Amino acid sequence: MGRLPGLTGTVLAALLSTPLAAQHQQHEKPPQLAPGYSALGFALPAAGSYTLPPMGTAADAEVLDSQGKSRRIHDFLGDRIVLLSFIYTSCSDVNGCPLASSVLRIVQEQVRHSADLEDRVRLISFSFDPQYDTPARLREYSSHFLSPGFDWQFLTSPSPQALAPVLAAYNQWVIRDYDADGNYLGTMSHLLRVYLIDRDMRIRNIYSTSFLHADTVANDIRTLLAEEHRE
Repeated sequence: MGRLPGLTGTVLAALLSTPLAAQHQQHEKPPQLAPGYSALGFALPAAGSYTLPPMGTAADAEVLDSQGKSRRIHDFLGDRIVLLSFIYTSCSDVNGCPLASSVLRIVQEQVRHSADLEDRVRLISFSFDPQYDTPARLREYSSHFLSPGFDWQFLTSPSPQALAPVLAAYNQWVIRDYDADGNYLGTMSHLLRVYLIDRDMRIRNIYSTSFLHADTVANDIRTLLAEEHRE
């Protein structure tokens, strides 16, 4: 396996350092890594040469930020283009939440070093495991990814009850895993979905495991900026 761009050994270790991840590594063959971990295998169309039709309005809800302050999702939308990822920090599937956080980290570095993107993009990682992913836990998790001063928000829900309508509104499928005796296994079955949201709070793209790549995301962001310029 070649070097993973933007994913250092330290970060990969942090992503896979949970007891659940270690257990999986002992009993399973390493999975084939998603495209987002390697160089893009095809040429992208020029930014602005294609359109991203709106796919609906991004839903609002009460959330907690990493300092424990009560906020709303819409507090973080409207002034910047937003990349919103649903995760849980103890996820052991390397092609699930760790992929999302890795790609967002690479996008962060691309934005920081691109004059046309700087101060125009916000990243959000929103946990769907509020019982474990407390604000304190999110602060610890964010330390592995967040560059000082960058606008990357780590959010959680105040309760499972408050979370349910958010997941439904974003069509984010999540099921807690239990054994035959009804004991929670500490894992969740879910589909990776990362949302690109414009400054009118409209969803413009949804990235899955097969299509989530930092270069594609950056190109789509530039396409939205070009659209704004034409308007």
